[in-house]
Amino acid sequence: MTTAPHNPPFRAEHIGSLLRPPELLKARADQEAGRISGAELRGVQDESIRRAVALQEEVGLQSITDGEFRRDVFYTDFYCRGLGGVTVYEELEDMFFVDTEGRKISVPLVKVTGRMRWRSPIHADDFNFVRALTSRTPKITIPTPVTMHFVAGRGNVSKAAYPDLDQMTEDIVDAYQRELKALADAGCRYLQIDEVPLALMCDEGTRSRMRQRGDDPAKLLHEFFPYLINRSLEGRPSSMHVGMHLCRGNNQSGWLTEGGYEPIADTLFNKIKVDSYFLEYDTSRAGSFAPLRLMPKDKTAVLGLVSSKVGELESKDALKRKIDEAAQYIDLDQLSISPQCGFASTAPGNRLTPEQQAAKLRLVVDLAREVWG
Repeated sequence: MTTAPHNPPFRAEHIGSLLRPPELLKARADQEAGRISGAELRGVQDESIRRAVALQEEVGLQSITDGEFRRDVFYTDFYCRGLGGVTVYEELEDMFFVDTEGRKISVPLVKVTGRMRWRSPIHADDFNFVRALTSRTPKITIPTPVTMHFVAGRGNVSKAAYPDLDQMTEDIVDAYQRELKALADAGCRYLQIDEVPLALMCDEGTRSRMRQRGDDPAKLLHEFFPYLINRSLEGRPSSMHVGMHLCRGNNQSGWLTEGGYEPIADTLFNKIKVDSYFLEYDTSRAGSFAPLRLMPKDKTAVLGLVSSKVGELESKDALKRKIDEAAQYIDLDQLSISPQCGFASTAPGNRLTPEQQAAKLRLVVDLAREVWG
């Protein structure tokens, strides 16, 4: 077995979302209020994305995204706009984000109210727009296939739409296979799946809540989730690199859960058929690097060592020590680095400035050059 290929993932990576500029936030609010048209909003999005691409190129990144500037929440557009049959609501009682100051932030959750169906490409136009702006590698981010089963649960899935959850599974698999084909046909060779449910299952509190609602977290983790993800990825071309980002929650600098990767590591690295993993390692909430010992030699771990939640810039020396620590469990050639998450998984964005965001991205690029050359 050979060591992991690179390019992609590149030694210096990022997760995808970027802080929305004020004019884009205003345009979205104006469009929702009926003050401007959808075409006018798209014009503002287009110009904002052009500047975002220029920023990524200027700091030295090789993977280029649209900053998720056409989205409100990182995952809802795929399901609500793309597939339909899904509505969003805010939760702040049983489940909420919390930030370093103890503020509680609501969680955008979903209900399935109708059949979900793939009707046409969801993100192919987004990919084509970015590809036309850069000679570097465009990366598209999409939510994990297990979102609806985890976030909605049986209680938030209409029995009229899905009397049997197996049918919802088949609809999701069909949608992902069609979307991946559409992206591949458009020329996409770098896809990132944003995976929250698996990361949240590192936390015993999450597993306990799942048991309370009637789910078996062990069966979901070790059997159903790998099955659904792998089936959804079937048929993608071998030239399409698929990375999976593990996220413990990211909304306005808040997080949802904590816990090391040990409970999910074997399933994550050895049962799920993706090529690389973007792992949050910015704080002690992520536990130790020991679970990396279970990663196969042909896969890559992108260490999310730089926080996208706070503006303070990390020390290069401290980050290098963390890379050295990780390399005790996995070959250095299998490693890359990135921020731990996006800067704006939801439109309001995290609590840092555009200048701090750029400094964080430059730090990742500079550090990668010093470590790997």
